[in-house]
Amino acid sequence: MEFTFNPFVRRPCAAIWLWIALVLLLQNGRGVVSSSKYLIGLGSYDITGPAADVNMMGYANTEQIASGVHIRLRARTFIVAEPQGNRVVFVNLDACMASQLVTVKLIERLKARYGDLYTEKNVAISGIHTHSGPGGYLQYVTYIVTSLGFVRQSFDVLVDGIEKSIVEAHENLQPGSILVSKGELLDAGVSRSPSAYLNNPATERRKYKYDVDKEMTLLKFVSDKWGPIGSFNWFATHGTSMSRTNSLISGDNKGAAARFMEDWFKLNGTGSSYFNGLGADEILQRVSNIITDLPDNHHELLELAASFQSPPGRPAARIQSVARRVRGSLRQANKPRFVSAFCQSNCGDVSPNVLGAFCIDTGLPCDFNHSTCGGKNELCYGRGPGYPDEFESTRIIGERQFRKAVDLFNKASEQLIGKVDHRHTYVDFSQLNVTLPKKEGGSEVVKTCPAAMGFGFAAGTTDGPGAFDFKQGDDKGNPFWMLVRNLLKTPDKEQIDCQHPKPILLDTGEMKEPYDWAPSILPIQILRIGQLVILSVPGEFTTMAGRRLRDAVKTVLTSNGHGDFTSNVHVVIAGLTNTYSQYVTTFEEYEVQRYEGASTLYGPHTLSAYIQEFKKLAGAIISSQPVEAGPQPPDLLEKQISLLTPVVMDGTPRGVNFGDVSSDVPKNSTFKRGNLVTVSFWSACPRNDLMTEGTFALVEILQGKDIWVPAYDDDDFCLRFKWSRPSKFSPRSQATIEWRIPESTLPGVYRIKHFGASKGLVGSIRHFTGSSSAFVVA
Repeated sequence: MEFTFNPFVRRPCAAIWLWIALVLLLQNGRGVVSSSKYLIGLGSYDITGPAADVNMMGYANTEQIASGVHIRLRARTFIVAEPQGNRVVFVNLDACMASQLVTVKLIERLKARYGDLYTEKNVAISGIHTHSGPGGYLQYVTYIVTSLGFVRQSFDVLVDGIEKSIVEAHENLQPGSILVSKGELLDAGVSRSPSAYLNNPATERRKYKYDVDKEMTLLKFVSDKWGPIGSFNWFATHGTSMSRTNSLISGDNKGAAARFMEDWFKLNGTGSSYFNGLGADEILQRVSNIITDLPDNHHELLELAASFQSPPGRPAARIQSVARRVRGSLRQANKPRFVSAFCQSNCGDVSPNVLGAFCIDTGLPCDFNHSTCGGKNELCYGRGPGYPDEFESTRIIGERQFRKAVDLFNKASEQLIGKVDHRHTYVDFSQLNVTLPKKEGGSEVVKTCPAAMGFGFAAGTTDGPGAFDFKQGDDKGNPFWMLVRNLLKTPDKEQIDCQHPKPILLDTGEMKEPYDWAPSILPIQILRIGQLVILSVPGEFTTMAGRRLRDAVKTVLTSNGHGDFTSNVHVVIAGLTNTYSQYVTTFEEYEVQRYEGASTLYGPHTLSAYIQEFKKLAGAIISSQPVEAGPQPPDLLEKQISLLTPVVMDGTPRGVNFGDVSSDVPKNSTFKRGNLVTVSFWSACPRNDLMTEGTFALVEILQGKDIWVPAYDDDDFCLRFKWSRPSKFSPRSQATIEWRIPESTLPGVYRIKHFGASKGLVGSIRHFTGSSSAFVVA
């Protein structure tokens, strides 16, 4: 409970008693007393992309093709505004990263809707870096090769969903306050490149206790009318708990944490108390308020279940999938939904696979410097805390972030007070002059380089190893692969010297056919809310690179002498924001040429360039001066090429309907908590309808004799929707729904339901649904 009261102002006794009464009234109403100077609004919308046929973005593994849903993806937004002044927008995407093209098209839509209220200057779009989301939505060739080019469906669902989340946040704007809280989370991330980190100066390393950042920074949004309405936090750990072979769409550990926390708040009403279970396992408790007449006799439950045999699949309206969603049906229409986002930070060298990296052939630790096993990088894999179960690792790392967020949420007491402001500019990083101090005094001017990737890039990481004979830490290259490289583009001597000691594998910044392979013009941005400063960076900063950037900006903000900022300023890095340009390491880490250094596109002085340009933005913030817009990035939408084959048609065997059960639960079956229930249906390609704000899968519980109530859907961690076809071009397909029964599940009669959409030969889309036979959970 946070309130402001000035004990030094004398008041008549009656006034004092009035204040006391007001405080007690607001306390009982779960409010927060504050001199609200902000308008706050939060929004959220489904951005789950095509759950079939599309390559996933992150691991660059051509065999990682989407084939179902683990948990849905969402865009979560907050807007903070001064009532008569500036405002800022921050959008957190359950996606691998932001996209320049998505940002450009979104801003066009916002300008059409709101004029100059929301522009690229005050809107930040950041990705959580899940490696289990559909790809094909970026505009540069390098990032869409494995997805067979541009995927319009992936792109459109992002632009649509981000816009709708911003619109919801805008329409929810209301007086409120923002609290900030910080704390350490020790067991959710480890360094995956410790040998590169050790190349940083010892004097610098001694300033820090850990070789990765362990601090989480959380914002708690409190409406004057409704009390707490959301939270956003920043913490650095990769979205790679799910492996490079996973084919189910998932928000990975951060997406899971967000789902857990949003469910937790709904269960607790105010979010004021802690509980020992997971939000994902506890959601059915909300249904128990509806179900009041459950039989407690097992024989009676079996008789009830036996009266509900699997019916034939039947046509259904699209709205049924939306209307039956668990969270949709339980939302209070007149109250803003609670929105919780787990945002990414400087995660470049931070892995959630906290048990370390081991050789899959021997079980021994991988080589320290090169992350190889007998010279082969393909055998070296990081292990998550749930090893060998990647879903369990995802749950555990997600739960650890969630629990820390709850702790910070409940303890938050420092209120953000002060201006809302922002600065944004575009910078050409391909040939930027950077002024560096010399050790002996004076300065020198160096340059960044056109983008290029080194040999260590192709080796991958311990989270997802590469192939062939590449290895991390390679600063020499290989004659054979250089010959292959030269068939695409031979780097000239100036580029080779500029990128040294990186041996260039792909000279992407100078590859222009059929259009640009890599970005050169990047956005950088600062958002300010009182004493909180968010640095929007378009890439993955390593731990030490992020520390240097934060320190440099903080120094500028606190040494100006105007007193606008104090040492209590909170500076956070929002990674993978507004566009994507791979990694940023320190100069010393770059020299080692592990994966992160080999993926630092613009040469050894990339970090120095960022620091130089961000210091300019920070200076403009404190002096209240504008900054130049900079060169505009290209809009390559019209040049995009897509080789992904469309859905031609869907079919079923003769006499079978879409939605018919092909593999039912056993007759008269009873399952216990912890058991796995599996049902398969004749289905159709999920690309026909993404079921946005709907669901492909549903678990229902029987109320009374004939009313089915939604209990779990495909946004729940315990329910998995898997889609398959017998061959790539077969029109026939099946949907398998797996439900791992949570320990908190109520005893009762249940069934599993599937929603889908089929495509006819002439292109018509028809929605359908099917249900399993009923079964008992005891």
